[in-house]
Amino acid sequence: MGSFSIWHWLIVLIIVLLVFGTKKLRGLGSDLGGAVKGFKEGIKDATTEDKPAEGSAPNPPAAQQVKDGQTIEGEVREKTRS
Repeated sequence: MGSFSIWHWLIVLIIVLLVFGTKKLRGLGSDLGGAVKGFKEGIKDATTEDKPAEGSAPNPPAAQQVKDGQTIEGEVREKTRS
């Protein structure tokens, strides 16, 4: 009971092609490829956002960045009674 030979894998491939068809498998492959490509672009974008541009001044503290009428994103938490 060793590993499968090439003939076993060919038979499995033929059965999969007969069950799903080439059109559905091609669509599945293109969807998977698009997902991988999107994931790689997201990772690349995240790493470029983390690195500051060369020669740029460091960001001032958050209190100095807020201007009048500017929306601030935050999180509201419920007070807990002690």
